[in-house]
Order: sequence, then structure tokens, then C-alpha cells
Amino acid sequence: MRRREFTVGLPLAALTAAAQAGASESDAAAGVRAALERGATAAVSQLGRADGFLGNPKVRIELPGHLAQVAKLMRQMGQGAKIDELVTAMNRAAEAAVPEARTMFVNAVKAMSVEDALKIVHGGATSATDFFAAKTRAPLGEKFLPIVTRETEKVQLAQRYNAVAAKASSFGLVKGDETNIQKYVTGKALDGLYTMVGEEERKIRADPIGTGSALLKKVFGG
Repeated sequence: MRRREFTVGLPLAALTAAAQAGASESDAAAGVRAALERGATAAVSQLGRADGFLGNPKVRIELPGHLAQVAKLMRQMGQGAKIDELVTAMNRAAEAAVPEARTMFVNAVKAMSVEDALKIVHGGATSATDFFAAKTRAPLGEKFLPIVTRETEKVQLAQRYNAVAAKASSFGLVKGDETNIQKYVTGKALDGLYTMVGEEERKIRADPIGTGSALLKKVFGG
């Protein structure tokens, strides 16, 4: 069966991508889906394990600014172990939540339209990841929050965090998700997840041959 080629009605970016990569519409869509699936799988595997967050300085979750100052005072008062326990719990909560993303990522990849894929082919270094985040961040946040809550509630200092953050928010020192440790960790877990998916996308764009996939080489090799 003959493949449907890029048509004049498509955006200039898609035509340019076609010229550079020599790929049909179906190739482009399949290539982007493959790139997303690779990046998502790699990111989930890296982060959804012990020390996936805690041991990775790129995504390690620390206390937010104002609370970090409170933590510094607590350390000076000999409470450093409790701070370390809280930070560890925050990162462990993120590690426990991330595997929940796998199924949703796969579904988002399958649902991607050809038009979306064509725009991504000629997009920026993380255009696929940006598209992915737009489609999955909100529903993933809903899935992550109960898991993060369960994990952080195991640490007594988590409740004290919320109490201190609530008081600080009344003075405008803490805002948004930072007023609640569960929401804060959930947001940071999502940030870290998309950061790692983006890294994988950059690798694929920079070295599609290195992926060992002829399709990715064809689509991103231009």
C-alpha cells in the first residue's frame, strides 16, 4: 500500500521536516510516538526506583526556600536527622508515585494525532516532551497525590511542615503548592519526570542513529 505523503496544505514546518528527513506523514507520527515511548519508559525506569529522585541531583526534591531556612535553624539545634528523614520521605514518595505514569504515558502516545506528530518533528529540542506534559500533567497529578500523601504521612515532621508553611503563607513567605507538602512533592515529582523525559528526547534528536532504530533515524536524522 502506498504511503500518504506530505501535502501542500500542511504547515511549512512539516514540509521542511519531510524534506530533511525524507519521511512520510505516517513515518513522522510513528517516529514521534516511538521517541515518546522510549523517553517515557526510560524516565519512569530511572525515577521509579530507590534513589531515582534522592540520588539524582537534577531532580532531587529539597525543601522550598523559606522552609529551607527553618530547616537550617533546626539543624543548628540538633534536629538534622529529622530534616533528613523528611527530605528522604519526600523523595521516596516521588519514587513511589512515578510508576503510575507508565500506563497514562502509553495511552497519550497512542492517542497522538498525525498533525501533532508533524509539528513535533520540526519542533524544539523538547517539543515532544512539552506536548506530552500538556496532555498528562493534570491527570497524573491526581494519580500521584494520594500516593505522595500516603508516603509522606509516615513521617511526623510532614505535619509540622504543613503547620509551619501555613503560618508562613499568612505572611506571604510561602505561596501556592509550597503551603502543603503533599502538593509540593507531587508538583516536584512531575517536574522531575518531564525533565528526564526531555533528556531522553534530546538524546534521540542528537543521535537518532545511536538509538538503533531505523525509523527514528529517518524521522529525526535530518
